[in-house]
Amino acid sequence: MYLVSYSTWQRYKLFKVTKKTKTPWPTKAAMAQIYDLKLWGGAAHDFFSGTGSHFPEIVAPYITAVTAFFKQHDTLLSVCDLGCGDFNIGSKLVAYTGNYFAVDIVEALIERNKKQYRWPHVTFKCLDVAKATLPVADCVILRQVLQHISNTEILAVLAKLSSFKYLILTEHVPKGDFTPNLDIISGQGIRLKYQSGVDILKPPFNFKVKTSRLLNSYHLNANKGIINTILYEL
Repeated sequence: MYLVSYSTWQRYKLFKVTKKTKTPWPTKAAMAQIYDLKLWGGAAHDFFSGTGSHFPEIVAPYITAVTAFFKQHDTLLSVCDLGCGDFNIGSKLVAYTGNYFAVDIVEALIERNKKQYRWPHVTFKCLDVAKATLPVADCVILRQVLQHISNTEILAVLAKLSSFKYLILTEHVPKGDFTPNLDIISGQGIRLKYQSGVDILKPPFNFKVKTSRLLNSYHLNANKGIINTILYEL
């Protein structure tokens, strides 16, 4: 007989109760509301994609690791950045890439980015990445995006990635052992409060890759988890 630990059972009950009491909202509307209400912080007059996109101790080592990977190639890699947010991070990567497609689901955010950031090789697009056809590129970046969306949407996104050669995936997960891929309603929250996180190699995703390598890992204080960046060759 399969036995479940008490702590795992308590997380499961909390997860089930929370799922039952929340009503799904369209992801596009949910993400727009996050910026409208400043749920991730920031100044009242501008868009802000949260501390994970702005705190130097998180951002700097990520930029160093990703640009080091880009520099390993003889020719500049084209990049598709899915969930580019306020582009604070993407703006630090574009000097090391070929064509750079920056994609987000929030239309007002994309329009703001078009005005604020102008490089001839950078194209901003407003797309729902779970539904739309994605730009063609060598490398796709998903930085703390999947953690905010449901398993159904994650499956839809992963199904579109086979045309890319590389995936750079960043996810905020618990420290130590955790239950992977508990389902959530798409929005501001992530799986961390259920002692869960996204692992695309495990069920229900079972995403197939050729190789994987940890590029960067940032440990947050007060047992708030780890932000891992993994490079996958597809």
